[in-house]
Amino acid sequence: MKVRIKWLEGVAFVAESESGHAFVMDGAPDGGGRNLGPRPMETVLMGTGGCTAYDVVHILRKSRAPIIDCVVDIDAQRAAEDPKVFTRIHFHFVVTGKGLKAQQVERAVHLSAEKYCSASIMLAKTAVITHDFEIREA
Repeated sequence: MKVRIKWLEGVAFVAESESGHAFVMDGAPDGGGRNLGPRPMETVLMGTGGCTAYDVVHILRKSRAPIIDCVVDIDAQRAAEDPKVFTRIHFHFVVTGKGLKAQQVERAVHLSAEKYCSASIMLAKTAVITHDFEIREA
């Protein structure tokens, strides 16, 4: 996998992926940025959320669970001192479907956390990671 990060101005950068997608990252105004995009560490957290959500949806679909929506709300804390690594991350999954079983959703979340989500498994080296979920009936 390859990506390219190109400096634009100030502390703004454009990130380009090998798959042909791009987005802008920038800093807060108090750090010299113009708030043109998410902070780099926010993108780490968003990417991790996307990674685990992908897994959960894929696992539930593969098991033929009647899923129609999945949202992951993430709450994280970072260290106060440099390097300001993530120290705590909580993933709250809201999974919607018709007649979803708690056991299926719990299994999907567990498999993502323990086996498949490379991003969260890497972040677990510095952060305490917790998960919970709720099921909403469609």
